[in-house]
Amino acid sequence: MFTGIITNLGVVEELKFDSKKDFLLKISVLKKISQKPRIGCSIAVNGICLTLISCAKNIFSFQASEETYKKTTLKNWSIKQVVNLEFALKVGDELGGHMVLGHVDGVVKITAIKQIKNSHKFIFEAEKKLMKFIAEKGSVTLDGVSLTVNEVGKNFFSANIIPHTFENTNFKNLRIADLVNLEIDVVARYLLSTHIRHSTG
Repeated sequence: MFTGIITNLGVVEELKFDSKKDFLLKISVLKKISQKPRIGCSIAVNGICLTLISCAKNIFSFQASEETYKKTTLKNWSIKQVVNLEFALKVGDELGGHMVLGHVDGVVKITAIKQIKNSHKFIFEAEKKLMKFIAEKGSVTLDGVSLTVNEVGKNFFSANIIPHTFENTNFKNLRIADLVNLEIDVVARYLLSTHIRHSTG
C-alpha cells in the first residue's frame, strides 16, 4: 500500500517488450533513497504498482503485464521522461496522504492548467464510468500523487497543485492534452459498489 506522497523522482532509461509480451522498463532514481530496495518489492511508478525485478546502483528495472500496459499511460511513455516514485509503506510509517493501492482505474486528460497565485489549477477530463467515483473535496491519485478534488462537473474535475507538490513531482513537466493515471479513492469505490448492490438487490 502507498500514501500518494511522492518521495523520489526517476527518469525513464529503457522501454521494451520481452518475448512473452511483458513490458520491461528501466528507471534511474534521481536522488539517494533512504531504504535499500529488495528484489520483488512493490514501487509505485506514476501511480502504477510495479514489481522490482533488479537494481544496480540507481537503476531500477521493472516488469509490467500487457494488461497494465494497455490500461495505463505506460504506452505513452518516452525515454528521458520524468516519473513519480513512491516506495511501499512499512508498518509504523506515517499515512500522510490517503490509502493508495497502486491499481490504476483509468487514464484522464489534462484540459487546462491555470496559475492561481503560487499554485496551479489542473482540470482533467474523465470518462463517465470514472466520474461517478469522484466527489468534491474527496481524494484522488493522479500519477501517484494524492490530491483533493476542488470541483466536479459532468465530465471533468479539478485539483489545485500547491508549489511544493508542483516542484517535487512530475506535474511541473505536464502540459495540456497530456494523459495521467487515475486511481479513485478506495473508500469511494467500495461505498458506491455496496450502495449499487443494495439498491439492485
